[in-house]
Amino acid sequence: MTNLTIAMHGVTGRMGTHQHFVRSILAIMRQGGVRAANGEMILVTPILLGRNETKLRHLAEVVADQEIGTQVAWSTDVDAVLTDPRVDIVFDASSTQMRVSIVRQAAQQGRAVYCEKPIAVDVSQAMVLAELCESAGIKNGVVQDKLWLPGVCKLRALRDEGFFGDILSVRGEFGYWVFTGHDPDRPAQRPSWNYRREDGGGMMLDMFCHWQYLLGDLLGPIDRILAHATIDLPERIDEVGNAYPCTADDSAYAIFVTESGITCQFNCSWATRVRRDDLLTIQIDGTKGSAVAGLRDCWVQEMAATPRPVWNPDIPQPIDFHSGWQKLPDTTTYDNAFKVQWELFLRHVAADEPFPWTLRRGVDGVALAEAGQTSSAEQRWVTLGGSP
Repeated sequence: MTNLTIAMHGVTGRMGTHQHFVRSILAIMRQGGVRAANGEMILVTPILLGRNETKLRHLAEVVADQEIGTQVAWSTDVDAVLTDPRVDIVFDASSTQMRVSIVRQAAQQGRAVYCEKPIAVDVSQAMVLAELCESAGIKNGVVQDKLWLPGVCKLRALRDEGFFGDILSVRGEFGYWVFTGHDPDRPAQRPSWNYRREDGGGMMLDMFCHWQYLLGDLLGPIDRILAHATIDLPERIDEVGNAYPCTADDSAYAIFVTESGITCQFNCSWATRVRRDDLLTIQIDGTKGSAVAGLRDCWVQEMAATPRPVWNPDIPQPIDFHSGWQKLPDTTTYDNAFKVQWELFLRHVAADEPFPWTLRRGVDGVALAEAGQTSSAEQRWVTLGGSP
């Protein structure tokens, strides 16, 4: 049996609290740990780190007790915890601007590092972190949760069984309306730093990292990108009620072309209202069939069920296009995507099991976001240089 102590920095935010702390680490503690392939049981002991004592105390003492029947440790002394020899893993889910210093401190102390994406605000910083971890000889990883979403798992299975035939194109729609906070009855659902470029915010930097590893896994590496970004809502209200100007893009649109020649179009916006099946939908069209996946569900249409429409705007549409799609059944039980990757990383640290999603992979995500920013600013196609 191995017990890994995890210093969790930045878990007072939305993603850190719900996905990493409650639905991953506390869930792992509640199930009694993670069993490695060699039979070894891996237990975890978290220490919550941050600046907000009130939020940390609530998570460590109230939320933890509700979820697992006991409290966990917390501290606002980040330096003391990162230098504590009892710490095995340092996890960071804070703002992108803070990530460099946290990862650097952890690597210098010889701790394993696991962090949210993007790993840095630009490629040069991302490369420094990846090389620092490699030279320190520490195990490291970056969150790439969408690989284990049930909807994406179903797309992957369809691809593997040859359902699509030759894949022709991909279309992704992501986003929803994020309230500005001007109406106190409708507070913003995302932190204010997301909309300040100087704090590491922006749709491209946030979401293009996801599309890089997602498309890479499903279709192969991206060769080039044409992108456009906008600031649709110029002012928002921060966490203390003050108005601030938005300096980072809240909408971004891109055409990605893979090295195999597949065209992928993605629309991303925090200023759009949803009329689709989910907050993220991905449609893959092929010569034999098409599929549309949301976060959990997936619908398919084979060639035999494909309708034969005729353009005629003078009459009501006679075809119910939704009825020709079949919802795939769940053939297995899907765990939380973040938790799945956490368990893989814990097995990697404790039992040396494979974990390819390193900070070096995280550099690729930042490279795509940076290429998108260049494309938008210069209004041109940008070819990626390949994986570093």
